[in-house]
Amino acid sequence: MRSILSLLVLLVFVGFAQNKKEDKNFLENLLKENAKYFPAVLENPEKHRVQIIYTKIDRTKNGETKFSTYKYHVNAKKYFNPASTIKLPAALLTLEKINQLKIKGLTKETSLRIDSAYTGQTKVEFDSSSQNKLPSLANYIKKLFIVSDNDAYNRLYEFLGQQYFNEKLWRKEYNNVMVHHRFVGGLSREQNRFTNPFTFYFKDKTIYEQPMRFNHSQYQNDAEDLLQGKGVVEDDSIHSHPKDFTFSNYFALEEQHEMLKSLFFPKSVAEEKRFLLTKDDITFLKKYMSILPRESEFSEYRDYSHYPDGYVKYFLYGDTKDSIPDYIKIYNKVGQAYGYLTDNAYIVDSKNKVEFLLSAVIYVNEDEIFNDDKYEYDEIGLPFLANLGRVIYRYELERKNKTNNES
Repeated sequence: MRSILSLLVLLVFVGFAQNKKEDKNFLENLLKENAKYFPAVLENPEKHRVQIIYTKIDRTKNGETKFSTYKYHVNAKKYFNPASTIKLPAALLTLEKINQLKIKGLTKETSLRIDSAYTGQTKVEFDSSSQNKLPSLANYIKKLFIVSDNDAYNRLYEFLGQQYFNEKLWRKEYNNVMVHHRFVGGLSREQNRFTNPFTFYFKDKTIYEQPMRFNHSQYQNDAEDLLQGKGVVEDDSIHSHPKDFTFSNYFALEEQHEMLKSLFFPKSVAEEKRFLLTKDDITFLKKYMSILPRESEFSEYRDYSHYPDGYVKYFLYGDTKDSIPDYIKIYNKVGQAYGYLTDNAYIVDSKNKVEFLLSAVIYVNEDEIFNDDKYEYDEIGLPFLANLGRVIYRYELERKNKTNNES
């Protein structure tokens, strides 16, 4: 009897260990099973600096939500350039800051003026894209998500200030992130430490004034692999030295994934990682994180030849001009710079009752020269991310069908 019990215990243990091993290698196995979609990348994932995080979402009958997360080559200390993905925390912290100021009449829709008080800064008094032709934080956030507008991010960066931007994220225990700069060429590190004065107003009444901010602290990344490539184009000529990312923005993929999760499933993360957002804020974010350029109120974004549905939706649609069906919503933020392509998304198919979180980054810079505008985005990067999204989506559909058939 003891021997039978021992055998049963051993079998259970072996089965458990095998499942854990399968879980650990889940993404790698899934990629290998679909190798035809990733020929160039799977041959050398290290060369392409690939990182992937995928979270299954299961909802129980009693209303609970269960998450199962799988990772592939994820390393929070391995530097990659996050590009426009840094705009997500800029938007979240902007909305939180408004709520924490608690000033009567100050909302994300309040009209504002931005002044210039230091070299390199620019003024803003009018915004031709807004309905009333006046700038507002809400209008900047809309453009930031719909087409990843750089100027919109710059204005949120200035509203937050460099020190506030970073320290707020670190207090929330997003530790593998560092924000150094606007997206404006030619600004020095010192110029990015200074941020513009803001005035919020209604008609002739000033509601809130924020003076110019200066960050007395000087930041530098402590991630690994900050020197990359073999050359950099500067002043129209190639200089034979690596690109130095010591003073570039950084936002680890795990932090991106966790931040998106905190927005859509706040109870699933530690309380300190959440953002102070109102119900209206969350509705607003969901709308503009998923809205397609052709659906927006901005007429300049409705040119489908220039802004197809996949313009900032790399998973599933990044390599195609196909339209996204109404029943699929992609709440995301992408990034593209220096040969790096990143997407961080919560994808929902209401028709087939499928939902999942997916984040990934890939590096495509065959000649290892930076700033030469020769990156294999279209040839390798976008097809990789689009196919990754399709492979996970098909897996989810099959998984959902099996669950439904069993129940």
